Amino acid sequence: MEHIYDTIIIGGGPAGLSAGLYAARSKMDTLIIERAAFGGQVATTNEIDNYPGSIENCTGATLSVRMKEQAAEFGALFVSEEVVEVELEGDIKVVKCMRETYKAKTIIITTGAYPRLGGFKNEVELRGKGISYCATCDADFYEGLDIAVLGGGDSAISEAIYLTKFGETVTVIHRRDELRAAKSLQEKAFNNPKIKFIWDTVVEEAKGENGLEGLVLKNIKTGKVSDLKTDGCFVFVGYLPVSELYKGKITMTSRGDIITDEEMKTNIPGVFVAGDIREKLLRQVITAAADGAIAATAAEHYIENKFS
Repeated sequence: MEHIYDTIIIGGGPAGLSAGLYAARSKMDTLIIERAAFGGQVATTNEIDNYPGSIENCTGATLSVRMKEQAAEFGALFVSEEVVEVELEGDIKVVKCMRETYKAKTIIITTGAYPRLGGFKNEVELRGKGISYCATCDADFYEGLDIAVLGGGDSAISEAIYLTKFGETVTVIHRRDELRAAKSLQEKAFNNPKIKFIWDTVVEEAKGENGLEGLVLKNIKTGKVSDLKTDGCFVFVGYLPVSELYKGKITMTSRGDIITDEEMKTNIPGVFVAGDIREKLLRQVITAAADGAIAATAAEHYIENKFS
């Protein structure tokens, strides 16, 4: 007789691990499927200082490990697999992976988002050769060198501050004349002598053959074009949802964010969504974890009403 889980959680970041913890703790037969490293984006974050109750000097990696341990302690199972197709309609949902096919009464989608490209010439060609999207992953390659950071939100500024531990200088390039990051982050950045700012400016081109040698900049107000010599460029201009697999099967925005209500319910009964992949105001570890807890609880109530 084939096994049918109470819930299958697709994605092993904070939303998925939180959902797994709450589902397994409620005695639901729970499977979490993750194609890469458990922890998602937060696993590559050096410092977590805005997650309530986190230990001093908490890192994304340590927090992710503990989240997974907690879910496992209550009985959640884990599979490292690539999901290739889903069947969301009907009482029993089907999740087809590269190696196995799994079935469940409910699905919780927590596949998150991925970095948006800066959109300048030679960006793709020099990716991994001076162009990066993860400071924690690549910062140590730029010890004592000049670094540029593209963006003005929380991610850009927090990563710029982190990069000052490695680089000789960190130049933040922002298309506006003020930052969008939290005021506390702005204050830290403005007070850091290693950080410089170039306002009202976009990157037009990355220069270099076998590695990044500099950037061509354009001031969007004056039209002036200039060169910036830099050894590395970290791009933090937002994220796009990992939702391609669900297009045409579930209601989402034109951008690809899946639409839910406050109970994480989608337009398909028995299918819930949590974390950065859903349409929401704030994309942080704390909101992803909250989404996951709500989704698991809503899934439990759905099963009680549907299958009891």
